[in-house]
Amino acid sequence: MPTYQYACTKCEHEFEVVQSFSDPAIKKCPECGQEVRKKFGAVGVVFKGSGFYRTDSREKKKTETKPKKDEKAKDTAKKETPKPEKKATKAKTDK
Repeated sequence: MPTYQYACTKCEHEFEVVQSFSDPAIKKCPECGQEVRKKFGAVGVVFKGSGFYRTDSREKKKTETKPKKDEKAKDTAKKETPKPEKKATKAKTDK
């Protein structure tokens, strides 16, 4: 359960209360009975594992691009398939 910090608006008494999310917020100071407000502070967050840093998601720079496996297969298939020979056409002569 989370710990909430409260501060009195009149006597400035500060205190902490462990409450569930569904519990109603405290409205009165235990010292003077006046109105209190919730205090909000910085939350400590720890990111564990990979993927949280800017450099984790970048691809490494490649000096030479290598074709993918699919592209290699296509290239080899193209090289192995013989091309049909072009028939020689007679040149037309203008009269």
